[in-house]
Amino acid sequence: MIVAIHQPQFMPWLGYFDKIVRSDIFIFLDNVQFKKNEFQNRNKIKTAQGWMWFTVPVLYKYPEQINEVRVNNLVDWRKKHVRALEINYHKAPYFHDLFPEIEQFYAEDSEFISDANRASVLMLLKLLGVFKEIKVASMLGDLPEVPSERLAAICECVKADTYLSGAGGKDYLDLEPFNKKGITVLFQDFKHPVYPQLYGEFIPNLSLLDLLFNCGTDSVNFLEGKA
Repeated sequence: MIVAIHQPQFMPWLGYFDKIVRSDIFIFLDNVQFKKNEFQNRNKIKTAQGWMWFTVPVLYKYPEQINEVRVNNLVDWRKKHVRALEINYHKAPYFHDLFPEIEQFYAEDSEFISDANRASVLMLLKLLGVFKEIKVASMLGDLPEVPSERLAAICECVKADTYLSGAGGKDYLDLEPFNKKGITVLFQDFKHPVYPQLYGEFIPNLSLLDLLFNCGTDSVNFLEGKA
């Protein structure tokens, strides 16, 4: 059984979903420190002028963990996001098919960024037609503080025999805790597909929303390299 583990991100990019597709169980690592100005409360979409951030405002105090960081709901960010998506994607082939589900996501309230992020990922998986077993690290009990030991313990907790790490794990992952538990470590080898986009030259590393709006039901085939 293959497990992939990642911090909950907002409307993540294709590589994030590649990990989920290639795993049997996906774990949201929500009980680690929040990283400001990364992808835990923002992501990228494409516009006629190039890519742009769309961001969920948060009320963050160092060193809060991801599951402790509150969304700043005093700012009407949901309306701003919906309008940005309408303006930039209304001409995409599958926009009108998918947008009601996305509007429903934005109609829901989330107090914490971890909840908003999980909801965004689950919504995008549904639109992809991909259904996996999903768990949350903070619900698995006490875990070691040392990062590699924590990841190995999570694998053991869900009875996984294989851990799928991101490619960057080659630079920091200590394999010893996994070896001690008899857990095989695989490293992701994601090749970003080129797919039809609006607005000219292809831009990679955008939110999965961009792929879905442009490719619809074929999106999972592009993600898996079958298109």
